[in-house]
Amino acid sequence: MKYTYLFLFVILVSCGSMPKTYQNTFEADKAHIIKVMKAQEIAWNNHDLEGFMQGYWKSDSLKFYGSNGLTLGWDNTLANYKRGYPTKAESGSLNFVINDVSKIEKGNYWVMGEYHLKREIGDADGVFIIIFKKINGTWKIIADMSC
Repeated sequence: MKYTYLFLFVILVSCGSMPKTYQNTFEADKAHIIKVMKAQEIAWNNHDLEGFMQGYWKSDSLKFYGSNGLTLGWDNTLANYKRGYPTKAESGSLNFVINDVSKIEKGNYWVMGEYHLKREIGDADGVFIIIFKKINGTWKIIADMSC
């Protein structure tokens, strides 16, 4: 029986006719997630790394996977950002390009996109996939893979 409902859901999504309540919830969640990322851009562009980190889950269970491997925890992730971007010249100006926001299990979302850093010392560009979860009523990044 549950496979029948899953099949019907897949058909509805494939045909572009999701139930309005699902579509409204998705659009509202997506808007809140994008708002978090816009706030991160603003903080980064002011070289406010602590402000940028407000988009992340402040937990030892936060996972960040980048060029230096896996980093666990909010404090360790912030320390890595501070080491890698100690001045405005290194951090430059950040722009996110969001290519996809998709709902995954239990109301979590993934966001796939690109980041573009314009810097005096040379530009840096890459891609990311981040996982958002609503924690205590606020959308937070619980996992980030950027390269």
